[in-house]
Amino acid sequence: MNLLLTLGSKIMVSMLLCFILCFSSLSVSLSEVVVLPLTHSLPKFNSTQLLFKSLSIHSSIRFQQHRQKKQNQNQGQQISIPLSEVGGYFLSITTGSNPSKSISLVMDTGSHIVWYPCSPYKCFRCKTPPTLLKPPKNASVSCNSPACPAAHHSKFPNPSDICAIAGCPIKLIDNSDCDSYSCPPFYLAYGDGSIIARLYKDSASIPTSSSVPSLIPNFTFGCAHKAINEEVGVAGFGPGLLSLPSQLATVYPQVRKGFSYCLGDSSSNNSEIPSSSALILGLKDDSGNSSTEFAYTPILDNPSHPYYYMVGLEGISVGKKYIAAPELVKRVDQNGDGGTVVDSGSTMTMLPKSLYDSLVAELDRFNNERAKVVEDKSVLKRCYYFDGDMMKMNLPAVVLHFVGNGSSVTIPRGNYLVEIYPEKNDTNQRHSACLTFKNGGDKIGGPGAIFGYFMQLGFEVVYDLVNKRIGFGKQPCKALLDKVK
Repeated sequence: MNLLLTLGSKIMVSMLLCFILCFSSLSVSLSEVVVLPLTHSLPKFNSTQLLFKSLSIHSSIRFQQHRQKKQNQNQGQQISIPLSEVGGYFLSITTGSNPSKSISLVMDTGSHIVWYPCSPYKCFRCKTPPTLLKPPKNASVSCNSPACPAAHHSKFPNPSDICAIAGCPIKLIDNSDCDSYSCPPFYLAYGDGSIIARLYKDSASIPTSSSVPSLIPNFTFGCAHKAINEEVGVAGFGPGLLSLPSQLATVYPQVRKGFSYCLGDSSSNNSEIPSSSALILGLKDDSGNSSTEFAYTPILDNPSHPYYYMVGLEGISVGKKYIAAPELVKRVDQNGDGGTVVDSGSTMTMLPKSLYDSLVAELDRFNNERAKVVEDKSVLKRCYYFDGDMMKMNLPAVVLHFVGNGSSVTIPRGNYLVEIYPEKNDTNQRHSACLTFKNGGDKIGGPGAIFGYFMQLGFEVVYDLVNKRIGFGKQPCKALLDKVK
């Protein structure tokens, strides 16, 4: 009898130890960050002048379209630009209906829906045939689902309107019994590109460099069948029900805390961009061991633009000269206008005309020879010739001062300048450097400025959703990847 009790006690102790160890292992898994590799791509042109002309024009289009908020909200449109002509940072995703086919999506913090091209796909003005996925069978999203009005934005203030358009009979609408009626197609306008898509649900998986499983069982996305000038899909990271982080948070609770990314490194002519860019879902717990100092600035609340991450910019220092920013970029007013959008889908940094003019006037004081021929060809309105190394040009430090104590970010020269190579037929074969700041005008309405990804290269940009702030920490992205692997 005593032997049985002793044996039983040992079994109970073993089970308890197993429970404790298993629970501890589960806790580690739930707190682990999810790391996704990012690849970088730019559109191909015969010269760097034409390349940056394209990027400059598209950044301007994106900024102006962001500002047309009142008209676009009335039309229920999400405005951006055709990202296929801009390039950017891509992540891969695989769906349960297409397990053998991986598709690349542009990481875009300036939008909030995940969509990709599906067969059949009719695209006007597409230069390259896109990778197509097959829509999942019998997996459309109901018009009663919260995802449906989220895809249609504010076009239908009453959810019953959507089900009426979907063909649900009035008796069923009155009883909220329209589950068998699919969400109608939604339309997204991207400046000089657009899509028409339907919502579907499917399982999806993403490649990660961590031990956390990558399967998302109920993934909601847009399947685009008609498009103009849109060759690639988009992974929206903006705040919203349908964004990729929001959907990952249903599987990985740690993602609700926030995410970060590191887009290459501005040193060595951006040589790290293809191999060392990463997206980190969840917030790392450095426990005081990190040597990287972060400058944090609050995320501004803006009901008029709920899908943007907006911050306040107080001023810019050029060397010892401090230039105060206009109110337009410091805060959001009662009409929902103003603020600065942190946008991974824009290349250039757009500033109000008054702030831009003051910035370039101060830089001109350093007596670098203007490359006006390059300015005309590239549409980049401030370029300078240089001989030898661009990093050794006679130019000062540029510091962005965001709202908040200790929220100043020194921008490396390789971020606020891009090197332009001479074309073969140019009479002047000197290299030039052009600003990645652009004049966005002083039009009132919508965001006041955009902080584009050229300025973010070589920084870990942290979106701390718990404390509602964004942080910028300078560090080599490869070193960051080594820490979290």
